[in-house]
Amino acid sequence: MPSLLLHSCCAPCSSYVLSYLSEYFRITVCFYNPNITSPEEFEKRAREIERLISEMPVKHPVTLKIGEYDPKEFFEAVKGLENEPEGGKRCEVCFRMRLNYAGKQAAGEGFDYFTTTLSISPLKNAPLLNTIGEQIASEIGVPYLTSDFKKKGGYLRSIELSREYGLYRQDYCGCAFSLRDRNERVQNLGGNVAGDTTA
Repeated sequence: MPSLLLHSCCAPCSSYVLSYLSEYFRITVCFYNPNITSPEEFEKRAREIERLISEMPVKHPVTLKIGEYDPKEFFEAVKGLENEPEGGKRCEVCFRMRLNYAGKQAAGEGFDYFTTTLSISPLKNAPLLNTIGEQIASEIGVPYLTSDFKKKGGYLRSIELSREYGLYRQDYCGCAFSLRDRNERVQNLGGNVAGDTTA
């Protein structure tokens, strides 16, 4: 059974990915997200992924590693990109930072593959994530599992699983800039944000 280091952004995005990939891999979830706005939000999301892993039945055991939370890493990495639109260059830098960390963890601990849950969101660019992952893979010598988990009903299944387990579903990706943009949308819509709550 091959081993997989799975970078996780949050429990809702991880739900379907874990249920699917645990059929084929021994998974260690790597929760590394220095982009998250505050220690309280980081802790809330970390506890939710921990709870999901403890409650959701999977074919092969899943373990969890929680990375260090140091938001200075994120702010230093995206300096000068604060006013980029969501999904723009700032997000690309953030993706690379988190995938690079996951890749180095995978290489250092002898995993067979690494990947991320990020591609399950309709708001995340799966081809870009795959390109970054493959670039890192070529540098570290651990294959990146290319994916677009939102396809073939994956995103819809993640919503169902989130409801089933009562998971906290945030309405912004995690960083201060996405929260700023989210608050502007709420204000423009008179206090109501409709639609998906997983950025």
